[in-house]
Order: sequence, then C-alpha cells, then structure tokens
Amino acid sequence: MSPPSERHTGLGRGLGALIPQTSPAGAAQVEIPISRIKGNPYQPRQRVELQALERLAASIALHGVLQPVLVTETLDGYQLVAGERRVRAAQMAGLDHVPAIVRQLAARDQLAVAIVENVQRSDLNAMEEAHAYRQLIEDFELTQEEIATRVGKARPTIANTLRLLELDPSVQEAVGAGNIAEGHARALLGTAPAVQRQLADAVVSRGLSVRQTEELVRRLRDRPATTASARSTDGDIDRLEEELRRALGTKVSVARARKGGRIVIEYYSDEEFSRLFDRLTGGNA
Repeated sequence: MSPPSERHTGLGRGLGALIPQTSPAGAAQVEIPISRIKGNPYQPRQRVELQALERLAASIALHGVLQPVLVTETLDGYQLVAGERRVRAAQMAGLDHVPAIVRQLAARDQLAVAIVENVQRSDLNAMEEAHAYRQLIEDFELTQEEIATRVGKARPTIANTLRLLELDPSVQEAVGAGNIAEGHARALLGTAPAVQRQLADAVVSRGLSVRQTEELVRRLRDRPATTASARSTDGDIDRLEEELRRALGTKVSVARARKGGRIVIEYYSDEEFSRLFDRLTGGNA
C-alpha cells in the first residue's frame, strides 16, 4: 500500500497540545510492519464494536489507512500509542504495513493521548473515561487541572466524570454496556446503591428519558416518610449531601447519630486536599 499523498493533521486541540506538529526529528510519516507493533498497555477503551471494526476494514481495503497511527519506538519494534482500531482493521483488510508517525512519549502522555484520541472520536464510553482519568491520578499523580489541560476539557467536566465511579458497580456496568446513558447515571448519583439498581432497571425496562429519570429521583427524595425522623434521615440527608458535593466538587457523606453525627469529605490527591482546605477555611492558613 502506498502512503497517502497528503499528511493528515486534523488531530484536534487536545492531541495537538500533546504531540508537537513541527518537530525537526522523527516528524516524517513512515510505513511500518503491523507485525512489529505491540498494543498500547494504557489503552483506555475496553470494548470494540465488531460491526464498526468491519466497516472500517472495508473502507481501508478500498482507500487505505488515511490517517497514520501514532507509535513510540521500542528496542524490538514499536508500541502503539493511538490508532488501535486502524491497526486492527488494517489487519482484517489484509494489509501488512500501516502509515505511522513515531514519537517518544512518557507513559503518562501515552495514556493521555489515547484518551484524547478516543474521546474526540467518541470511542470511549463514560465509564472508560472515568477509569482512565482515575489512572492518570493514581498511577501518574496528575491533578484534575493537569488532566483537563492534557485532554482539552474543563476541570469540572473531569470531576463530574470521576464521580461516576461512585455509582453501584452494576450501574457502572450498565453505563459501560450502553444500557443507560451517562445522563441517566448522573441523575442516580447521591441515591443509595439499592435505589440506584432499582432506578437503573426502571430506566431500561420503561425506556425513561434523562429528564424523566431526574424527575423520578426527585419524587423519591421528596416522598413523605411515615415519621419526622424518617424524613430527616432520608430526603434531608440526601439533599444536604448533594448540596455539599456541588459546593465542594467532591464526594461528601453525612451520617447522623442519636446525638450529632459526622461529615466525611473525600479527596483523591494532595492538590485536591489543598483546594478543599482553601475552600473550607476561606484561604486562611
């Protein structure tokens, strides 16, 4: 297969920030054997739709690989950074070489680039994004602000996506499988795990819209309880927790005891702790 006559540069703002487009060394597009390409260990996508892959393979069989993949060179070949679907589809189409751009990238940048490419192509579901952002925080010690800069999104967007990891595992699986949308999942945040499971089942079985789901959650929270104590420990606590979460931008749990109670504020990095400390103290040490 001959290389495309024109180099594709539409990588988007996020990828462009991560991959310099004018570099004197290693900037040329080259053809490399697919057999020498190893998969990206930081690939955030967990699911690949076979039919979509087959459609891409059919297109590649007719037109070739129009956008080069991104790889980093290793001792015994290349490691894929971005373009997993193109490589797999090229194999399905019977190609043995693909066009590639070679860059030397740190591990954290390899994950960030993979996230950006998949997000821009709408190839990641919300849970895959959330797990990828959490990996950048836990394994590479990036702050939410640094992640936002690298992937070209606002910090509150990153924080809201990370909050999906607070959902009951069965609900997370439903989001990952595409059974419920991210908007449905957000509406369930702040409710008890058992309630989340019931509401998720209702969304699927009744075909509820996001707005209908939000209204159902609101009615459940506002539903009168049999006693004043029940009203206090159910609806009021849920609303207080939600208001605190919105104000602080992180998970907050409120638990009442017979006398008093406790408020638990969670944080996921030193930078996040510093931000919460400043917010709670008004910036005074």
